Amino acid sequence: MKKHIPNSITCCNLISGCIATAFAFGGNIEMALLWIIIGAVFDFFDGMTARLLHVSSPIGKELDSLADDVTFGVAPSTIIFSQLQVMAYPTMLEPLRDYLPFVAYIMAAFSALRLAKFNLDERQALGFIGLPTPANALFWGSLLVGVGNKMENHDWMLYIVLIGIAISSWLLVSEIPMFALKFKQWGWKGHEIK
Repeated sequence: MKKHIPNSITCCNLISGCIATAFAFGGNIEMALLWIIIGAVFDFFDGMTARLLHVSSPIGKELDSLADDVTFGVAPSTIIFSQLQVMAYPTMLEPLRDYLPFVAYIMAAFSALRLAKFNLDERQALGFIGLPTPANALFWGSLLVGVGNKMENHDWMLYIVLIGIAISSWLLVSEIPMFALKFKQWGWKGHEIK
């Protein structure tokens, strides 16, 4: 029975990502961000629980990546998508209003690539190489909630968002070392920022 506990927590992450995506499609980006944060909490505890219970399975690793792509790839991309639908567009890009929001899902694809790369990369046991998907998701969700309706009034912000999508997508699969907060056991000793 205990071998199913970590996968159940991972499924809670996946469900959180689905709920976040639904809220994002409805334009409620505050609730979408809240559910991404809830998913991040589940994501933090699924691996820790597996280690504490001394259980692991190949399906757990795959399920974790699938859940992470929904919560930290699709959900934040949908937040961006919903904001690109309502924000101000420069006159020359106005004809693309119906199509340009779909560019947001490039980030979901790069999140999936990053997660697949992470699963195969043995160098990332203690730290990260490339931007972790939860950090990317929390950045975008927080940024867009913080900016709020200002995006509807300034057409230049469209360029910032599009450039940001490109930079984030590149960072997800880059070879740049990033710090990690990975906890292998309880306690602070040995868990300083790596």
